[in-house]
Amino acid sequence: MTTTLRPNGPLQRGADGALARGYDVCVNGRPVGTVELARDPDAGPSTGVVRALGIDEGDRGRGRGAVAALAAEEVLRGWGCRRVVTVVPADATAALRLAAALWYTETGRTLHKELPPEPPTLPDGVASRPLTDAEFRSWRSAAVERYARTWTERGLPSDRARARSEADHREKLPDGPATRGTWLRALVVDGAAVGHVWVAERAPRPGERGAYVYDVQVEEEHRGRGCGRALMLVAERIAREAGAPVLGLRVAAGNAPAAGLYASLGYRTAFHHLAKPLL
Repeated sequence: MTTTLRPNGPLQRGADGALARGYDVCVNGRPVGTVELARDPDAGPSTGVVRALGIDEGDRGRGRGAVAALAAEEVLRGWGCRRVVTVVPADATAALRLAAALWYTETGRTLHKELPPEPPTLPDGVASRPLTDAEFRSWRSAAVERYARTWTERGLPSDRARARSEADHREKLPDGPATRGTWLRALVVDGAAVGHVWVAERAPRPGERGAYVYDVQVEEEHRGRGCGRALMLVAERIAREAGAPVLGLRVAAGNAPAAGLYASLGYRTAFHHLAKPLL
């Protein structure tokens, strides 16, 4: 039997070379599933995205998902992509096994925590407050640089990475620290600001209320003293007081200290972020 991909809609073209198209997965011409592909220049130069891949229940367990995934990679190569990324829910065990078999590697995880009804209590001598105007300006400048570096590490030229970072911060913080549904807080220990956290409203799943930690930092000289844990408690208090029952964040693969902290606080993996070079 021959498994192929057959377009089920027109090729969508966007700015800067973005492409997107849906396909039927066919076995001898019979549709048995679907796959959605995209080329997203904002995710890195020549980066392809597998947005979704599903095989009909009656046709599963016959290797058709693997063949469809390999056929999808060929489509992306034809679009000039040299890298493919995808996101897989933590409970999609079959998809995770397939990704591992096809040599995808994990680049990070999205974590969620179901928050208790009562906000947590901060340790003695620890408090939080909004950033001052001067602190916000300093924080924003550093945050833009940090985020730009993450894009250059993915292959974006430095000027484009900086522009992407600036655009994202403008979009998420149009009114600075006064942006509705956004909270920027400093952690204060014995009267001194030692770190900060950025929390904003964001649905963990469609139709659900939630909040997300976009940035959390402890000043280098104060690390290793429990300040990171205290900042996450501040984030939980912000989310709970805003009526958000779930708090999310993303942790990079290989960041074992952060992953250990989040696990100890009750965060669990919701999504795996995976990538593979297209040779």
